[in-house]
Amino acid sequence: MKIGIIKEYKNPPDKRVVFSPEKCIETITKFPEIEFHVEKSEIRCFSDSEYELLNIQTVSDLSHCDVLIGVKEVPVNKLINDKKYFFFSHTIKKQPYNKKLLQEILSRNIDLYDHETIVDKSNNRLIGFGYYAGVIGAYNGLRAYGLKTNSFELPKAIDLKDRKEFNDILNNLSVTNIKILLSGKGRVGSGTKEVLDFLKIKEVSPHDFLNNNYNEAVYSNIDVLDYNFSDTIENTVSNFYKFPEKFVSTFSKFSSVADIYFAGHYHNPSAPKLITLQNIKKFDFNIKVIADISCDIDGPIASTIRPSTIENPIYGFHKSNVKECDFLDENSIAVMAVDNLPCELPRDASKMFGDMFLEYVIPSFFNNDKDDILVNSQITSNGQLTPRFKYLSDYIL
Repeated sequence: MKIGIIKEYKNPPDKRVVFSPEKCIETITKFPEIEFHVEKSEIRCFSDSEYELLNIQTVSDLSHCDVLIGVKEVPVNKLINDKKYFFFSHTIKKQPYNKKLLQEILSRNIDLYDHETIVDKSNNRLIGFGYYAGVIGAYNGLRAYGLKTNSFELPKAIDLKDRKEFNDILNNLSVTNIKILLSGKGRVGSGTKEVLDFLKIKEVSPHDFLNNNYNEAVYSNIDVLDYNFSDTIENTVSNFYKFPEKFVSTFSKFSSVADIYFAGHYHNPSAPKLITLQNIKKFDFNIKVIADISCDIDGPIASTIRPSTIENPIYGFHKSNVKECDFLDENSIAVMAVDNLPCELPRDASKMFGDMFLEYVIPSFFNNDKDDILVNSQITSNGQLTPRFKYLSDYIL
């Protein structure tokens, strides 16, 4: 079985890769039937020479491979007919900008497996970069706060070599007397929480966060029922996810006491908005930095008006005229909304992703897909949408 590692072609460049050189060797050791062929790349976080040093072939043409694996969408003109592809296609929500991509995949008889649709039998996602989005989002949010308040300075995460240097920087950081709010308990939230715990910032309950003052930095990790309420149905987590439209937001009670807000939760478009323009204009709105790690444009947070970039990760949102401004303006919120955060520590993020892909996906090629990993993640087969993704039929017309 020949696996080709695709060069990433998207702009801005994405340095991540599914398999590091060491992970290729580990995979071959466990599954000797596999051969890796790595498409030459001048931007990948692991150089061609790092693969070659481990006797992994680097090539300019992957047409001889059976399975092709990448991170981001493959440009239409780079697709190879009649192959199996794994990448984030960004088509399953009917994203307009990738309609042509899915149409081409079907016309070229390509079997598409999407990283985002790799799930277990309970429909829980098995692989992703969310954890590192949370880690980098936490760092960037703290960096924004330091710049906004002129209290400390951190280098950009993109300028750090790896997680070790990242941790070394944090070891020298002292954060005092601020209240940090974190929403989300999934991979993103766990990554952010790990950074806050690494800094030895004290975790407090939502109740204590709202009602107590502290002489030290504290954070609270809130869940959906902490900031949503319904007076028409029972207030349970399952009801919120089933009927989000029946709830109203109570988030403003947190925005009046928090200094930094890390948004790391998944937002259903039918769920209540968390921070509206009306909230922001209120005199008691206290949040100075919003790190919107989920980066939902026109979503639950009104100040997230556009993605920011790795090069310029922070912009301001004026609380009075509700327009973009300099984030150092005293009447502004500093917004961090980078939409490709894991790219800032690409080597570490790639290593973790490779761990998950080897654990959950590779065995499925050799165990008759006993856990339905492949069948559940396959969007197209033989020029047709698979049954699980027939809902995309109107999207590809």
